[in-house]
Amino acid sequence: MSLGTPRSLASSGQKNIQDIRHPLCAAEESASSRSADALIHPGSGAATGGGGGEKDLSLPNGTPVETSSPASSSSLLNRLQLDDDLDGETRDLFVTVDDPKKHVSTMETYITYRVCTKTTRTEFDLPEYSVRRRYQDFDWLRNKLEESQPTHLIPPLPEKFVMKGVVDRFSEEFVDTRRKALDKFLKRVADHPVLSFNEHFNAFLLAKDLNKRQGLALLTKMGESVKYVTGGYKLRGRPIEFAAMGDYLDMFTQKLGTIDRIAQRIIKEQSEFLMELREYGPVYSSWSSFEEELHDPLEGVSGCVSNCSSALDELTEDMSEEFLPVLREYVLYIESMKTVLKKRDQVQAEYETKLEAVVFREDKKTPVPTDVEKCQDRVECFNADLKADWDRWQNNKRQDFRQLLTGMADKNIQYYEKCLAAWESLIPSLQDKQEARDETN
Repeated sequence: MSLGTPRSLASSGQKNIQDIRHPLCAAEESASSRSADALIHPGSGAATGGGGGEKDLSLPNGTPVETSSPASSSSLLNRLQLDDDLDGETRDLFVTVDDPKKHVSTMETYITYRVCTKTTRTEFDLPEYSVRRRYQDFDWLRNKLEESQPTHLIPPLPEKFVMKGVVDRFSEEFVDTRRKALDKFLKRVADHPVLSFNEHFNAFLLAKDLNKRQGLALLTKMGESVKYVTGGYKLRGRPIEFAAMGDYLDMFTQKLGTIDRIAQRIIKEQSEFLMELREYGPVYSSWSSFEEELHDPLEGVSGCVSNCSSALDELTEDMSEEFLPVLREYVLYIESMKTVLKKRDQVQAEYETKLEAVVFREDKKTPVPTDVEKCQDRVECFNADLKADWDRWQNNKRQDFRQLLTGMADKNIQYYEKCLAAWESLIPSLQDKQEARDETN
């Protein structure tokens, strides 16, 4: 590396060491402010474009809203699945997590999952691999990715600890929910253009035994935390674009937390209503045994209530197993993003401190120290990687929530259609009963 004047950061517009005011000088603010909104809400400008014809409906963030009849929700789900299939044609690494198994020993009881890999990459000797991993192996992998790729956003894992007495971590429901989360974690890593080539990720997919590789995982993780958190440098202020990221994450956390709390209350109320329905229907069936003329209508009402309770059970189960896990995954995703932002801030603060020491030195002719240029390179690397991962995260978020909300709409439509069909099926029997009575009179 040359020992001349350090290269300017992409967002600063600095020319040489004598002209440097500060990495956050006013010259960068106008350019950064113009790019900040586009970074946080990519594509929003196109959504607000004018023109004749019908007015396009859009959300406050500029996301267009597709208006359609309720019957079209399933077709939209099919189109979303088709988009995923088209994306899959460009991939060369496919990873799935399935087949959970319970293991009981004298020391512990734990669950392992089968990790299947299919690939066309030349660095793999075989096209397919299959290994078994437990949760701590996934945790080891994530720690290694954070250690070796500190400038990148590492997807979150599901939370390890659960409240004893509240959730049975060996229940079929809990194990399957965790399996889905672990599967999503590996798929996100496999789809990443950098993380998917990480040596630790390859070892995770191929090695039959990871015990030898796990020994220093905790120690290296602690060392990495100390390296970035206790560096002793104070950041003057984030560039506008990264400050906008932090503000967006704070807002997004608040919204997700509110939705999660309300959704849990809805699930609780639906579960209580479901219990009442299950007691409500049999009453009509019991009553019908004492009413000869009303026997068929009462049995019909009992059957309708039973069908409605089954439909509500499916809706509540879907909300618990499909809707809430996505919200919680993104809450953890936000924490991961904030961690990367803090690391970036620490590197920038270190660069600012060293840069100021060079600016205010007495001997202006002395070459710029190499460590300043290295620190500058780290800042540029952090900025570039973080922006790329931010864009990728936003794209994934839009796709995930579009699919989540469309699925939720479709499930609600199915629920009400089943209830409507159940009650409509009762009408003919009531009409036939009335017509028969009129004929006898």
